Amino acid sequence: MNTAQHELIIFDGVCPLCLRSVRFIIRHDKKKRFRFVALQHEYAQKQLQQFRLSDPGQSILLIRNHQVLSQSTAVLHIARRLRFPFNLFYAFIIIPKFLRDGVYRYISRRRYRWFGRYDQCMTPSADIRSRFQD
Repeated sequence: MNTAQHELIIFDGVCPLCLRSVRFIIRHDKKKRFRFVALQHEYAQKQLQQFRLSDPGQSILLIRNHQVLSQSTAVLHIARRLRFPFNLFYAFIIIPKFLRDGVYRYISRRRYRWFGRYDQCMTPSADIRSRFQD
């Protein structure tokens, strides 16, 4: 995969909410702009080291143009790349970051309690495997 041509989403591979989000993005990313890697994957750890991120915490990360976006900013930039009407969510970028990230962190801290947790990362099916970093 050439990540220079694609935007890379690093997500929590044992989080059911995160996995549903990845499946949603794949379904609505008709131009196939995004590639994915679980936070627990060796490649994701190398990316964290490269960008000097010791612990992304409870955040989705979007790497694009050698820049890392996290939390609500990452989510909104992902939404912006999806087809209508989902791209309209980008309008929430006008809300101050501390408020957006506050809501993001509230959900993130409770996601395992609300949605559970898998024992291991998912293995992508053959039809979407090309969208994941090896």
